[in-house]
Amino acid sequence: MIAAILWRYQTMTPSYSPTDTDFSSTTFNLDNALKHVAFMAKQPHYPGTESHTAVRDYIVQTLKDAGLSPEVQSGYTGGDWGNLSKAENVVARIPGKNPGSALMLMSHYDSNPHSALGASDAASGVAVILEATRSIMASEEQPENDIIILITDGEELGLNGAQLFVDKSPLKKEVGLILNFEARGSGGPSYTLLETNSGNEKLIKAFAAAGVKYPVANSLFYSIYKILPNDTDLTVFREDADINGFNFAFIGDHFDYHTAMDNYDRMDRRSIAHQASYLVPLMNYFSKHPLKLKSQEDLVYFDFPFAGLIYYPFEWNLPLFILLCFSFIGVIFYGFKKGRINGKGTGKGFQYFLFALVLNGAIGYFSWPALKSVYPAYQDILHGFTYNGYWYIATLVALNTALCFMIYRKADKEEIPSLLIAPILFWILLSGAMVFYLEGASFFMIPVFFIILCMTILIRQKLPSPILMLLLCLPALWIFTPFIKMFPVGLGLKMLVSSSLFTVLLFGLLLPVTMAFKAKRALGISGFLAFLICFFIAHAKSDFTPERPFPNSLIFLQDTDQNKAWWATYNTYEDSWVSNYVDQSLTNEDSDVSDFSSKYKTSLSYMTATETKDIPQTGIQTLKDTIIGEVRTLELCVIPHRNVNRLEVITDSKNISACTVNGVRYNADYLKFRGSRLFTHFISDNATTTIEISFPSSEHPELQFYEASFDLLTNPLFTVPPRPENTIPMPFVLNDAIILKKTLQL
Repeated sequence: MIAAILWRYQTMTPSYSPTDTDFSSTTFNLDNALKHVAFMAKQPHYPGTESHTAVRDYIVQTLKDAGLSPEVQSGYTGGDWGNLSKAENVVARIPGKNPGSALMLMSHYDSNPHSALGASDAASGVAVILEATRSIMASEEQPENDIIILITDGEELGLNGAQLFVDKSPLKKEVGLILNFEARGSGGPSYTLLETNSGNEKLIKAFAAAGVKYPVANSLFYSIYKILPNDTDLTVFREDADINGFNFAFIGDHFDYHTAMDNYDRMDRRSIAHQASYLVPLMNYFSKHPLKLKSQEDLVYFDFPFAGLIYYPFEWNLPLFILLCFSFIGVIFYGFKKGRINGKGTGKGFQYFLFALVLNGAIGYFSWPALKSVYPAYQDILHGFTYNGYWYIATLVALNTALCFMIYRKADKEEIPSLLIAPILFWILLSGAMVFYLEGASFFMIPVFFIILCMTILIRQKLPSPILMLLLCLPALWIFTPFIKMFPVGLGLKMLVSSSLFTVLLFGLLLPVTMAFKAKRALGISGFLAFLICFFIAHAKSDFTPERPFPNSLIFLQDTDQNKAWWATYNTYEDSWVSNYVDQSLTNEDSDVSDFSSKYKTSLSYMTATETKDIPQTGIQTLKDTIIGEVRTLELCVIPHRNVNRLEVITDSKNISACTVNGVRYNADYLKFRGSRLFTHFISDNATTTIEISFPSSEHPELQFYEASFDLLTNPLFTVPPRPENTIPMPFVLNDAIILKKTLQL
């Protein structure tokens, strides 16, 4: 299983090797793209920082050097997350011979506040677009269609730059298709995801015709993506402008996601090469072909070696499923007739398979809770994928495989046709569920057809060719092995149960190969040894080093109304650096502090009272206060009296009927479902925040203002020492911040 995972990864990504670095080259040069990443990922570059401005100016100058006339689109936007910012998009156009529907190349240049370097997310995407732009301009071959380059800002804050473009730019009407480049880790293959409000038929056929050499794509991703709430820039274009597009994102090495470790050195060169392997052929194809890609039909599709993208209509799903069922039933009758299938062997097959499925599923389910119990520091890795996470996956797969061999150790190869009935029946039931409830995953049927063919051959021949059996099992290996690794990598080790289940399900399909071995007990013991070795390696890599740093957090919070102050942390595991300020053996109940907005809705773990500091207080001015009928409208201006990065406003009122912040009006649905947080303003240039809210005049809501600056470690009022080398700022939460709380009773 492990070998299959490695094999698939090696065959799905292009190798990277240094190439000519001559910028006069008219072909795409990956080294040039890497130089862009190196510049952009020098420092965190979120809105409001000098490095953010430097990265923006670098992108503008690079596009000018390529011969374009880029513009900066600037304006406030709030997005759907309630996060306000002043976005500064970089926009440029390559004129085509036949202006009309344009191809858009898109990525974002902001990094996540406040410590992420953003090499992969998403300097890698910006870099391949800049280099592709240079190469096409250097070729002096004018494309048929216009090509619009959009490098968005504020993606990490709430897709703000994309929202600004869709709301304000007249170019929106010209966009026919978007290629968006993203990352959710610093390595691994780049997955292809579609964004469309209609069918995918024309998009998939065009993608296949473009000649992408290393596609990693299947319609299961597409179906799940359409169900789940999505959060890429491309989503804004699909939802608000009905524009189709492709997302390309690598998610491996998820432990670097949104951290200070997402740096140039740790970014996998093969991953950015894989992004380029999508961009170049697709840009060449879609810049020359019509972009009328709307369709009502959907296709099932999946990638396969040497065949590229295989696809067929959704309408084939039910006939294929019926054919699969009748084929299975027919082979069973044939096996009974030939005396190669019997009730006893079939019963043993169900006993073995169900026992393996339940036992390994339970082990997978309890693996992550057990690991957090043994290694409590893992609880502070909020995305749930540890630095040694790959070794835990390998450990679990080795154990699952070993248990499967031990459970099947007494099975005879003469019984293989009977033993296959249980796993094939399970896969048929699973395929049926997909056909009716998740049609994009119905390609799960394809490998089962090959296993039924294996079963047929085994009925006819007692000693079939092992090579033939292996070849017929390859579709199952190719299609299903990625899921063993993909879910726990992308969604965290809480999904280890999926690895266990897929391992057992795949083992069941591979019985024509695995049961051909006589020494199954020895293979089981070997699997246990592999399990112990992998776990030993995982344990050896469970400590925290400069290469595997521990995420810690520290904030200083001062309530200016009560004249009280606290040190606080999000860490649940005791950290020596944090413990200098926060007593992690007790919580402080003497505070009325909101849970600040964060990706995983993380709450503060510990707070310890401390002395207040002489910090310039938040200024709040009332600009307007009127009552019309039963509605009171209040306009406030929040003025920072120090350098600040973020303002979060909380209210106890559920009846805010209207809210406008710096000219951005939040819609009624957001106000209805927002919870207690009214909005968060990520501040650039120490700007003021003007708030206009309306609410019933009979109410007197309370507003809490949390004004934060990310200078705790550099502010002269504090003497916080630098972090130890084996730690980094905890991502996804408000960190290294000096926060002033001010309450206003309306």
